[in-house]
Amino acid sequence: MDAASLAAVSVPGPDFFTRARARLSLDVPAALHDYAAAGRRGDLDLEPDLWERAGVQATRPAAVLIPVVDRPEPQVLLTQRTELPSHPGQIAFPGGKIDPHDETPLAAAIREADEEIGLAADRIEPSGYLDLYLTFSGFRILPAVARIAPDYALTINHAEVEDAFEVPLDFLMTPGNHQRHSRESRGVTRHYYAMPFEERYIWGITAGILRNLYERMNG
Repeated sequence: MDAASLAAVSVPGPDFFTRARARLSLDVPAALHDYAAAGRRGDLDLEPDLWERAGVQATRPAAVLIPVVDRPEPQVLLTQRTELPSHPGQIAFPGGKIDPHDETPLAAAIREADEEIGLAADRIEPSGYLDLYLTFSGFRILPAVARIAPDYALTINHAEVEDAFEVPLDFLMTPGNHQRHSRESRGVTRHYYAMPFEERYIWGITAGILRNLYERMNG
């Protein structure tokens, strides 16, 4: 699908879960551990020369949960991180590094969601993985899309998370809300997405993964 076609379509809310189950898989992509394998996205948009010029290697496996709440108008559950030096106030998905005892990346994402915001595993119904996302900070993030029961309850770990909130899926899946910006870092120009919503500034890795979700659902 070309850029003009992508700009004209979005995912109808009620159809999202059916389409996600049809288009995504829980097969772990080879690129999680094979650095040369296809199926990767990232902060530098798969431009190997820019990764080399910046002296960056993404070598640390991680997983995040993309929690889509099954309401009449589906919502995406996001977190605002606590003001720590590594991620001051950023908007993020629940998730973190994959530990040796995690059976799968999905298990790691579900564990982290429980540790960070108290989202119980029995409220989570996985749909499948998106493309691997490589970050400038060195992580290889595998996002897992999941349906979240609307009666979920949270217990926020304020050592890591300041707040958790919902954003309409329709807003995030509307290409007109996908702003494209750039900044200089480590001698290269980094392009990134931003999706400001009300007082929340969704950008960078989180916005890039949401853009990948949009493209996988519509491409």
